[in-house]
Amino acid sequence: MALGVLASGVEIAIPTCEPGIGKMILSPNGPDLIADIQIKAFALWPDDRGYFLEVARLEQGLVSEFSAATTQVSAALNYPGIIKAFHYHKQQTDYWVAAAGLLQVALVDLRLESKTYGVKNTLYVGALRPWQILIPPGVAHGYKVIGEHPSVLVYITDRTYDPSDEGRIAYNDTGIAYDWELQHK
Repeated sequence: MALGVLASGVEIAIPTCEPGIGKMILSPNGPDLIADIQIKAFALWPDDRGYFLEVARLEQGLVSEFSAATTQVSAALNYPGIIKAFHYHKQQTDYWVAAAGLLQVALVDLRLESKTYGVKNTLYVGALRPWQILIPPGVAHGYKVIGEHPSVLVYITDRTYDPSDEGRIAYNDTGIAYDWELQHK
C-alpha cells in the first residue's frame, strides 16, 4: 500500500513481511540493521542513589546534524504492556533513548528505494541495554514496554512537532505482520 513520498523524493509503502519480529539486533552495528538506522551505546553512571545518563549534547554524536533552532526534546512515561506502534515521518528524524525500564523496539523500512525495504528489526533497549537510536524518515517505528515496570522514553526530534509530517500504521497491520506476543526465547 503506497503511503506517499518523503521530503527527499523517495516513495514509501507498507511492505508485505513474513510474520514475526524480523531480525533481532544484538549489537549497535549488527549486519541485519536497516539502512540508515544508527545505534550507539551510552554510558550509565550508577551509584548508591541510582544512575545518571547523559541523553545527548546538541552538535555532537548522533544528533550532531540537528538544528538547535528546531530541535524538540520530549519524554513519554509508558506502563507495562503498552504498545505504541507504528508511526513514521516524511521529514523528521527521531533520536530515542530509553531512560528507564525496557522496551521492545520494532522498526520497519518503508522506503521503496532502500536496499533494506521491507526489513523488520527488533531491538531490546533500556536500563539493561543502554542504546541510543537514530531513526530516519521513512522507517516505521514503535515499541512495547516489557517487564513489570514503567518505562521512560526520551526522544529528540530534528524539528518541532508537525502533525502533517506523521503517518500512522496500525500495530497489527497485516502487511508488516509484527508479532508483539511474548517470544519465549
